[in-house]
Amino acid sequence: MNLRLRHSLSHRLLGAAALTTALTLLSTGALAQSWPTRSVKLIVPAGAGAAPDVIARLLGERLSQAWGQGVVVDNRPGAGGIPGMSALARSSNDGYTLGFVPAAMGTITPLVYKNPQFNPDTDLTSVATIGTSPLVLVANASSGINTLQDLARFARANVGKANFAAPQPNSLPHLAGEMVNKVGNMGMTAVPYQAPPAALAGLLGGDVLMTTDGIPGLIGQIKSGRLKALAVTSAQRLPGLDIPTVAETYPGYEAIGWFQIIAPAGTPTAVIEKINADVNRIINAPDMVTRLNDMGVYPRADTPSVARDFFASQQKVMKKWVSDLGIQAQ
Repeated sequence: MNLRLRHSLSHRLLGAAALTTALTLLSTGALAQSWPTRSVKLIVPAGAGAAPDVIARLLGERLSQAWGQGVVVDNRPGAGGIPGMSALARSSNDGYTLGFVPAAMGTITPLVYKNPQFNPDTDLTSVATIGTSPLVLVANASSGINTLQDLARFARANVGKANFAAPQPNSLPHLAGEMVNKVGNMGMTAVPYQAPPAALAGLLGGDVLMTTDGIPGLIGQIKSGRLKALAVTSAQRLPGLDIPTVAETYPGYEAIGWFQIIAPAGTPTAVIEKINADVNRIINAPDMVTRLNDMGVYPRADTPSVARDFFASQQKVMKKWVSDLGIQAQ
């Protein structure tokens, strides 16, 4: 093959590659501009009226307005979120089925169930982080326990009698309480309850010393004086709440709930980026920030790659917790 022919072929190949790249970019851009052309399903692995459902519906309403298409919330509660998460993992990766996923369903369920029916690493991809949602540890105000130090002293002085409420076994509040118990060497026994309201009733009834839950579910009882807030589980104190952190007593401790929009793996990048941009714009609008803060949620503005990194970091934390606590998959 002579030199002139080789140069001609090289130019043709480069031209073909450039054309392919240009067409791909054009088609990707066109996809992002045209999507969505029909309603979008938002799977929520929790029941109607639960915190994830309330926030998902609030976001879905705003996204419907932005997209000019309906956003239909599909509640799939039960079994640690497996019905919802597995349905999401099996959905078409065209952007028309998304998940509104709480921390526990994404990172704890795959660790504590032998057959979770989905693999977050291969079946799913993070699209956007709605926000973080710290927990709060509370005691009955009539107990005389006003600080974590009080709780630890009482528990150590009453070995075998001290206990705490675990709302929903293997939930994030349960594991957060177990870790406080462990790092504080308190020796308390976890008493399982089926749901946070039942755990709260047990605490108010004097059946347990302490429970842990999201701020929205407890703040009313804290403000009324029936509950004493011992600590929040975030790394820093929260604005507007004069409550110390667990880390102030036990350095390095942090446990945060969070919510993400998650899509089936393979969802087109252009669609993911559009959803991410629209979600970030909505959740960081001043009125939305206020509404989310009132529910104990603090918005973020993660790019898709940052959202994926955040998910991976939370997986790492939960794997260590489950290992440290000796929890066996059931």
